[in-house]
Amino acid sequence: MRKRIVITGMGAVTPVGVGAEKYWSGLVRGDCGIGDITRIDASRLPVKKAAEVRNFDPREHLPARLVKDLDTFMQYAFVAAEEAICQSRIDIDPLRTGVVMGTALAGLALIGATQEGLIERGKQAGPRFVSQILGNMAASNLAIKHGIRGPSLTVSTACSSGGDAITLAAMLIETGSADAVVVMAGESAPSPLFIQSLSLCGAMSSSGRSRPFDKDRDGFVMGEGGGALILETLDSASRRGAEVCAELLGYANNTDAYHPVAPREDGGGAAACMRTALNMARLEPRDIDYVNAHGTATVKGDFAEAAAIRAVFGDIGVPVSSTKGATGHMMGAGGITEVIACVKAINTGLLPATLGCTEKDNKCDIDVVTGEVRRARVRAAMSNAMGFGGQNSSIIVGEYTG
Repeated sequence: MRKRIVITGMGAVTPVGVGAEKYWSGLVRGDCGIGDITRIDASRLPVKKAAEVRNFDPREHLPARLVKDLDTFMQYAFVAAEEAICQSRIDIDPLRTGVVMGTALAGLALIGATQEGLIERGKQAGPRFVSQILGNMAASNLAIKHGIRGPSLTVSTACSSGGDAITLAAMLIETGSADAVVVMAGESAPSPLFIQSLSLCGAMSSSGRSRPFDKDRDGFVMGEGGGALILETLDSASRRGAEVCAELLGYANNTDAYHPVAPREDGGGAAACMRTALNMARLEPRDIDYVNAHGTATVKGDFAEAAAIRAVFGDIGVPVSSTKGATGHMMGAGGITEVIACVKAINTGLLPATLGCTEKDNKCDIDVVTGEVRRARVRAAMSNAMGFGGQNSSIIVGEYTG
């Protein structure tokens, strides 16, 4: 029999709020975190808008040493993880606790800025440069702070990194390699290299608006932030009387094996991934009450995902929303923060609206939640994440009933 795995802690650093509760409140209110790019000079860039984490002072959340040691993407992941640990109140057993980190781009922004400083101003790279750009160092520093000596792994599967980090953490628990895992993800990519490249391939919004599933969508808006979950066996949580947020029912990962940057037009890979997660959860499509879609607002991506959802759920009419209209595309971190949105939907009975979708594309034949939040009884919810390389991730969480 499979081990029952539960979520006992959540943390979030997002463009619509720092802290899981503020993040959720921002989504429910319909806040939009997209604005002018302030972290870099965007005057010569083709894109001027992004969803930045604003009013975030790392000194308010981290010891002085870590403020210096951690790059911004690590700070976001670390702060989210600390919140999740605090909520969970987990008693860390050093050898039975693990850490899994997810990030798509790691220190790309710092690499570009450091290279620019070296060439244009002769500014030398600092002694912390290498340790600040490596994706695994967020998990490493968290392990050092909390004395976690179990498995420590870092996942980089493009924009499905956060979802795949959850999958890998669950696998560690299922195989008996750990009883509990801190799953964390972070992303911060305000980089001219990143923006110019993706603008040239037509993936980024030229309008500066994120409009998932809308007929006028024109690409994604860059976002940033961090997310974290505490996964542990139900036995572990029960022994210490932990409060359970939700149960992890199913998870899956696969690849389209089709194209480096484009999804299969029929959504076949994503549909297969969703079906695998449903099979693991021992659920039928009709048992899913809400889908938090990847929904990046790219023309091809939204169409393919809508086709995949339609192929799996048929005429059931499962409610679907994308929170990227509010947060922008948080890349690796979004795979975790969007699972948090699913957990909160289960706990509150509220489905966040798809900000930016004012006139749904008729070719996206799914029930998109638009306008205002929708009230619904949510017993199980699915979160999808997809990435370059044909990566697909599906995570299913459910109401904990004891």
